[in-house]
Amino acid sequence: MPRSVNSVASRRRRKKLLKLAKGYWGSRNNVLTVAKHAIDKGLGYAYRDRKTKKRNFRSLWIIRINAGVRDFGMSYSQFIGLANKKGLGLNRKVLADMAMNEPDTFKSIVEQVKATA
Repeated sequence: MPRSVNSVASRRRRKKLLKLAKGYWGSRNNVLTVAKHAIDKGLGYAYRDRKTKKRNFRSLWIIRINAGVRDFGMSYSQFIGLANKKGLGLNRKVLADMAMNEPDTFKSIVEQVKATA
């Protein structure tokens, strides 16, 4: 009995990989083995950098809050410590946005937090 090969599934598998490699440079977008390695590498970087993006944004928010509270004679750590003690329900993302775009609101929040000290 001759060997049966499922060419439909094989072709579908190859097309799926080459579709993921679309836009890659050189033989990375049309040679299956090269594309497979490039895709694996790219997906690994994507996974890693989704985590890194969260770290970078948190760091940016902390820098912005620190710059905002320095005008009122506090450091970032003092402000966050007092805000947590007071039970302020705002996260760093919101506080950083207020520090940049709504300085009057941010000032009132800082003064409320300072009052608890």
